[in-house]
Amino acid sequence: MNRINQLTHSVVDDIDNCSDLKSIENLRIKYFGKNGLITSELKSLSSLEKNEKIEIGQKLNSLKNTFFEKLEKKKKSIEAAVINEKLKDESLDISLPPRENSLYNSKIHPITHTINEIVSILGAMGLTYEEGPDIEDDFHNFTALNIPENHPARQMHDTFYLGKKSNDLVLRTHTSPVQIRALKKKKFPLKIFAPGRTYRCDSDLTHTPMFHQVEGLVVDKDITFANLKWFLEKFCKIFFGNENLEFRFRPSYFPFTEPSAEVDINCKISSKGIKLGDGDQWLEILGCGMVHPNVFKKVGIEKKELTGFAFGVGIERLAMLKYGMPDLRDFYDGDLRWLNHYGFSFFDNSDLSWK
Repeated sequence: MNRINQLTHSVVDDIDNCSDLKSIENLRIKYFGKNGLITSELKSLSSLEKNEKIEIGQKLNSLKNTFFEKLEKKKKSIEAAVINEKLKDESLDISLPPRENSLYNSKIHPITHTINEIVSILGAMGLTYEEGPDIEDDFHNFTALNIPENHPARQMHDTFYLGKKSNDLVLRTHTSPVQIRALKKKKFPLKIFAPGRTYRCDSDLTHTPMFHQVEGLVVDKDITFANLKWFLEKFCKIFFGNENLEFRFRPSYFPFTEPSAEVDINCKISSKGIKLGDGDQWLEILGCGMVHPNVFKKVGIEKKELTGFAFGVGIERLAMLKYGMPDLRDFYDGDLRWLNHYGFSFFDNSDLSWK
């Protein structure tokens, strides 16, 4: 019995003195290895009398449980200490203050800023924000928009097809597919706008393979071209911050609208740049029109009393006109000098609280 008591004290002292994982393993072997101290005591039970075997066996089992509980606790304590030591060497102190004036020196990209402006204005004018996938099928990108099979927009030199042309999947060439998805829900009145990325096989001073558009759609009873004209004139005056803008709606052609028009605003073009709302020259800014009856038919809308207008405009184009940026490709060069010159402070961001 004295041997059991001695073993108990020895176990407690040895576990307390362990300082690393290797000593933990050595201690386990010392007591419970093939020839361990407690293992030997358990083997000797067979030579004892019955009553003595029961008494000593219970104490040895209790000692065994105590040993492994304390050993496991000590092991976890050592492992935690090892991890904490590593973290001291490898961790990043997130309590460090930011670099001096970093918040004020950081810039928001002009495209992001312009999108936020458009979202804020159109939201305040009663339209609801909608999104759609960048990868579209033929129906949503072309067919439902009344674009015929032989239209140039369907050709591979204009459109990014994912795989073969017969694969039916494309990178959307405009944000108009979002309008189709909204029309298919058949919840009227419908008043939405959809900003987002679009893709076309084109690259020069005024075109890039990826660019941004925003499209608007309003469908209800008794919607007329007069509503469209008022809406676009109001939007442009607010966006450009110029009440003196004059507008010209020129007849045009888009497969998905009838009648269709391109909208020009008056400006003065000189060596110093473009001044909007002044002069007798004209500059095209967007396309628009009344929703073509065939578009309604493609999505299964038979209510003849419903009419609607739609419009679309390039976001980069709006930014270039408003902020005097000469080359569209500069938006995507990643030049910090350009961003520091044309970028916006976080405190200039538009109010999006309506969303």
